Amino acid sequence: MTAGEPGSDFRDDRLRRFAAIWSRAVYPATAGVMVRPLTRAQFERQLVPLARTLRDVLYARPFDPRPATEVGAALVGAHCTDPEALPLILGVIDAYLVLYLPPEDPMPAEESRARCSRVQHAVAAGFARALGEHARAEQETASRTALAARRESERALHTSEARFRAVFEGAALGVGIADVEGRVTDVNEALMRMFRSPGRKVNGRNVGEFVHPDDSPEFWGLYRELARGERDHYRVEKPFYRSDGSVLWTDLSVTLLRDASGEPQYQLALMEDITERRLLHERLRYEATHDALTGLPNRALFFERLDAALTPPPERDGAAPTGAGAHVGLCYLDLDGFKSVNDSLGHTVGDRLLVAVAERLRACATAPYELVARLGGDEFVALTTGPCAAGDVTALARRMLAALAEPVHLDGRDLSVRASIGVVDGPAGELGAAEVLRSADITMYRAKAAGGNRYELADADTDARVIARHSLTNCLPAALDNGEFFIEYQPLVRLEDGTVRGAEALVRWLHPVHGVLGPDQFIPLAESTGLIVPLGRWVLEEAARQARSWRTRGECGAPLRVNVNLSPSQLRHPSLVADTVAILADVGLDPAALCLEVTENALIGADEEELRPLRQLADLGVDIALDDFGTGYSNLSYLRRLPVSTLKLDRSFTRGMQRAPADPVDVKIVEGIVSLAHTLDLSVTVEGVETGTQADHLRLLGCDTAQGWYYARPGPPERLHTLSLADAAS
Repeated sequence: MTAGEPGSDFRDDRLRRFAAIWSRAVYPATAGVMVRPLTRAQFERQLVPLARTLRDVLYARPFDPRPATEVGAALVGAHCTDPEALPLILGVIDAYLVLYLPPEDPMPAEESRARCSRVQHAVAAGFARALGEHARAEQETASRTALAARRESERALHTSEARFRAVFEGAALGVGIADVEGRVTDVNEALMRMFRSPGRKVNGRNVGEFVHPDDSPEFWGLYRELARGERDHYRVEKPFYRSDGSVLWTDLSVTLLRDASGEPQYQLALMEDITERRLLHERLRYEATHDALTGLPNRALFFERLDAALTPPPERDGAAPTGAGAHVGLCYLDLDGFKSVNDSLGHTVGDRLLVAVAERLRACATAPYELVARLGGDEFVALTTGPCAAGDVTALARRMLAALAEPVHLDGRDLSVRASIGVVDGPAGELGAAEVLRSADITMYRAKAAGGNRYELADADTDARVIARHSLTNCLPAALDNGEFFIEYQPLVRLEDGTVRGAEALVRWLHPVHGVLGPDQFIPLAESTGLIVPLGRWVLEEAARQARSWRTRGECGAPLRVNVNLSPSQLRHPSLVADTVAILADVGLDPAALCLEVTENALIGADEEELRPLRQLADLGVDIALDDFGTGYSNLSYLRRLPVSTLKLDRSFTRGMQRAPADPVDVKIVEGIVSLAHTLDLSVTVEGVETGTQADHLRLLGCDTAQGWYYARPGPPERLHTLSLADAAS
């Protein structure tokens, strides 16, 4: 949208209001260091384009916070060089950026806040980097001044020793001189103040004594090269111990001084105290890599450590890889039922519970190569590395479960804590971070499905099945739009005379990659995603049109009926009755030609309100069949309350009748169910009939209709009356 389009002035006004708030907060900490002081209004105008950049970064798709680092650098360029200005800058972004510059397209509040947090980290990183460059520029200016003065002093050494000493002693930088063997011969007052030590404790010492554990590996190599005359200069950041034991961080520049013949003679060291800048950097680093609520490492630091653990060290010449035998173990932990704590006791109690859980988990990381982090919400991870990681990670999972076994006491309540853990381990270099975390996440949900409060070990085959299931779930919406579903029909045969009385509509998915998929492979996915409602409506409409076609052609003496399955989600959907009535009216099908099948489990415990849609459909003349009868736990007397006209007996009760002699227990069970059903004026349909012997037994027991491979497998509608009458076993 350009400046002339609707809404442009409104957004520009919001930008100016945000910049005004930002200016009021930051200007007092900035005005005192400006070389050419700006008025607050001038400073505010400089902030408007920076606010626009923050807004654009915050809502960009895809989201990339890196351009926000330039905002931090621009603020330093606008003379915001006081480290105390950074909290003020970030505070305004945190409190007002989302409020004053909301997205044009709706975005969940949680996502916008998470993005805002990452934008703050990027601004802070750019600010710290630019502040460091600013300080180095000032130091280099001072260094050049000192070096120029030193060269001038060397040229006039015989006539102006006093001038050199004045520059040496009056320099703001720490200056030290050592011979080529490394023995310190002279230091100035600034250097002694840095070390908080009298000169005699520095003079006479050897440079090699100033070793610190945090020295970079390259530092002493550079020092030896300079002492041998192989290089004339080097510059590093180096820590030193002060006389009181504290750490002094310096920006150290060392230059080799040669005599008239070019031989190395002295080393001249210039030191700038960057301890405060280093502490600021470390504080920003800590805030960017640790969870604000629990203090544990956050997602960013965890992935940094995980990537490092999964990347084997480079091979050394003529030697085996240094990472040989290295393993990585990961525990992915999710609290069971944590949402109920937030919902019932409030988020404040939930946060305090998370802090208590974090402390217990932190104590489980007993080895230096173990790390516990919080990914977000109630999700935690634990990482362990080393040759024994495979055994260590399971031991770590057991420690974590044991640590959470004791209830957490908060506000006079004992809150039980349960957790599900997915455990993954493998050799370093063979797995990627995304694959490891995905496998652990899948395994964690497997532990949760098994009852929770336990850990499960990752399994590659299970991971592959879950990934395939996820892929199918993602393809489902487009499949319905692309017409990839079709219906096959399995005949319902009247046992008394062997005639076809109807058919059950069975939906199939012609997947472009996996071929034809049966309903057991995608109906649960459609149920879990809510797509079952539009898919079920489509199946009902297609089946009704087919039933109307059969009736119009009059392919048999009696009208054919079509059976359509209803899922629990469809049964609970408020438009079920209206959709069914509209479809029947649209295709011109008599309600008596439709039978809706509902599983017994879907109706167990249903109250009158839940049964009302079925009663309304039954009153219209639609038959209702109770599918998979006998697999639930409902009381048989409960049948009198249900608006059903047919019982579909589960195949498990009739398998014992496939061969003669029939299983007498199965015979008695089926005989009792048929007698009860007929007493209640219900018809009985049997599923899974696979042999002629089985069909004969069921006919003698009084069953009304049957379906199964003995009669026909599901197929296209034109083959409905083509019955095979062949034993499936043969």
